[in-house]
Amino acid sequence: MCRLFAITSDVPVSPLVALNALDVMREGHDGSGVGLFLRDLGGPFEEMKDAPILSGIFTKEGIKRLDTYMMNLGFMTKFKISFKLPKDTPEGIPERDVYLIRAYEYPEAWEGRSVDELGRELMLIRLTLRDMGQEKKDMIVFSFWPDVIMLKEIGDPLTVGRYLHLDREDIRARVVMAQGRQNTNYAINLYACHPFFVEGYSTMTNGENTAFIPIREFLKSRGFPGYTGFQSDSEVFTHILHYTMKGLGLGLEAYKHIITPLQEAGIVNHPDASFLKQLKQSCRSMIIDGPNCVIGSLPDHSLFMVQDRKKLRPGVVGGRPGQYAFSSEICGLDAVIPDRDKSKDFQPMHLDTAIIGPDRQEINICHQTDPLPLLH
Repeated sequence: MCRLFAITSDVPVSPLVALNALDVMREGHDGSGVGLFLRDLGGPFEEMKDAPILSGIFTKEGIKRLDTYMMNLGFMTKFKISFKLPKDTPEGIPERDVYLIRAYEYPEAWEGRSVDELGRELMLIRLTLRDMGQEKKDMIVFSFWPDVIMLKEIGDPLTVGRYLHLDREDIRARVVMAQGRQNTNYAINLYACHPFFVEGYSTMTNGENTAFIPIREFLKSRGFPGYTGFQSDSEVFTHILHYTMKGLGLGLEAYKHIITPLQEAGIVNHPDASFLKQLKQSCRSMIIDGPNCVIGSLPDHSLFMVQDRKKLRPGVVGGRPGQYAFSSEICGLDAVIPDRDKSKDFQPMHLDTAIIGPDRQEINICHQTDPLPLLH
């Protein structure tokens, strides 16, 4: 199993907050790798919320190729973070040339484009850079999106965080998601490391998805270029979330109805029975097979957690107004928000979606037995 931790806070926090929580839960991961997703950034990025930020790992030659490619498109560097690494690389962490976090100015030619048009172009550039990097093994590109930073690396999570000095003041975020890997493959591919990201939507998962093949084939048939990669059976959870909300125009409440639809008796007695029956039939290829615990983030900065029907992967949410967290284990929650009212902690069951909205004031629970808001 892997271990997950996510925090949403009115005050920007260091990624090390999440990595410390993973360290408390280290019996649930083997230290083979870590993935970080940061959004609603603080520090120097506070004043450049619309600037797309490129995150990745590059060789020296890869940086040269990146610079040539971006300059030809008309992108100019607006701000960058430089990592001054210790001379000695800790055991288990590969030696890298450049960890990149760089914000760009949009090309002048892009002026006047809509948010959706900009988003699609940024996604296509990320995919192009990813392909370029895989061809020559000189670029690993995690994200290219405004107000988002992603970092992934092989090694013990807390050791990686300290090695990269992630406690620095210029890397802070109000939303942080972190996964400590349990390596289930012989070779570690960083593109298989959670969290995953598509056009503002991100998820990470503890579990396995044995229905991966039919889901992958269905998503590939949608004709959307962002549904690609598939180095992990859990990456499709991000794609399904994106498809639910952007492709179908449904709310987060419908996500659970797609990945784990109600059984027939539950649909018959539901106030939206006709719609849910049709949704289950048309989206049957995206029904998951777990066990899985999924934590995700939406473009509006909401965080959520869902469980599948098997409920064999732990998950809990707790906190206080202004700061809440999702954790695979209560000890991770205790390490970060010890002064919360623990009687209000909530462990989602298989019919629940636990949501912390962008106002970060309370835990909202929606049940699959509830009416769908968009239909009423």
